Amino acid sequence: MNPLQRFFRAWLRFMGVKGVELFHDSGLSAEVSDQPQVFEKSPRGPEAARILIHAINYAPEQIGCAKYTTELAEYLVAQGHSVEAVAAPPHYPGWYVRDGFRAFGYSRDVVNGVSVTRCPLLMKRDGGGVWRLLAPLTFAFFAAPAVVWRVLRARPDVVMCVEPTLFSAPAALIAARLVGARAVLHVQDLEVDAAFEVGHIRGQAIRKAAAVAERVLLDGFDSVVTISEKMRAALIAKGLDAGKVALRRNWVDLEAITPLPRGEGNNFRKELGLEGDRFVALYAGHIGVKQALDVVLDAAARLQARTDMHFVIAGDGPMKARLQEKYAGLPNVSYLPLQPVERLNELLGLADLHLLPQHKGAADLVLPSKLGGMLASGRPIVATVESGTELSDLLAGVALLTPAGDAAALADSVAAARSADLSENVEQGLRLAQSLSSRRILPQFEETLVGASERGFAGEGDGGDLEIEIA
Repeated sequence: MNPLQRFFRAWLRFMGVKGVELFHDSGLSAEVSDQPQVFEKSPRGPEAARILIHAINYAPEQIGCAKYTTELAEYLVAQGHSVEAVAAPPHYPGWYVRDGFRAFGYSRDVVNGVSVTRCPLLMKRDGGGVWRLLAPLTFAFFAAPAVVWRVLRARPDVVMCVEPTLFSAPAALIAARLVGARAVLHVQDLEVDAAFEVGHIRGQAIRKAAAVAERVLLDGFDSVVTISEKMRAALIAKGLDAGKVALRRNWVDLEAITPLPRGEGNNFRKELGLEGDRFVALYAGHIGVKQALDVVLDAAARLQARTDMHFVIAGDGPMKARLQEKYAGLPNVSYLPLQPVERLNELLGLADLHLLPQHKGAADLVLPSKLGGMLASGRPIVATVESGTELSDLLAGVALLTPAGDAAALADSVAAARSADLSENVEQGLRLAQSLSSRRILPQFEETLVGASERGFAGEGDGGDLEIEIA
């Protein structure tokens, strides 16, 4: 064991880990060994790569970044690559650790062929303010030695870090350099800009310092991948070379999400007592600041006299309890918890109309990950967007668009959708969903990760752009 390895093992022991044999078994098909991990020969032969993913969110979390990171990792395993991840225990949405996992310990488990090292973090349930900073910061601190340790043991060809959280980037960069691996950053969220725009962090001096640190970290990666054209442009504006930044949109599994018949056969309608032809406007996803669900509930308040219409809010997050308290008593609103994956298609089929709200300050800093499922479900969409944003451009001709933050306009659009013929919009949406198919996007992402080192990095225009025609 060389001095660097001894140093990081001592660090692990300082934090309560005396070796792999002391890692806690979470009970999820754990495969724990004190022997160095050996990656077996893959059917892909010499093309098989060893990949380490560093991400705060991973399965069994079901929504947000975890969904895409997990699906990418499992796809790569299915293609014959060896993949492992360093992540936090499942805590999103809601910022609390789920049963069967520990917030303050290390553990190992195996999820569908991916070995996952779980690292501690400090958090407060539904916490805001300083807690939104402490959770990712403490995760990055406690995960850093585990990332370096796993890289030294596994010797990956690629180290991929997922933003959020950018706090994890230093460890990923150092670890990659130690073994000569390519360092790739997957930007799901421009979290530094978004944190200031939605008010999680304030102060111009802090923002300037954060921007400098962000620029240094971004420049350290060999490749950067992001999910929208506007986010790609923002990264280039921060000083990154255009050829270094690729567009790989979030995908949708068109075999798992399919259009279902409308009507009383939907079990959610029965559970909620929504019999007959009640028109259901559905929001399904994370319930936080960036989702601006107060606008949706203000619109519901304006339409509460309409007994033929009903709003359903399905999901979890730090704003849910506050919104339920503030809007208690609305007779036309029902709430559902976050649903298991196996019920997602039926949940989306509950909708007569999907609601896609977005905080005005978050425009073009994030792109809602729930969009693909909405499109694939074959239901109309109404979105609150700012003109000129990527979401506005993407959904032109597909969704009913209203200004962000305008509850009156949203209420009018929901009411209009009750009687409008939106079949053409739905058809356009299904065509857009086809362009976001996981069968199309995931092979492109694989090429970006493991093909770029020999064939050149795939930047703009190489499979990341949408190739559709919107009439």
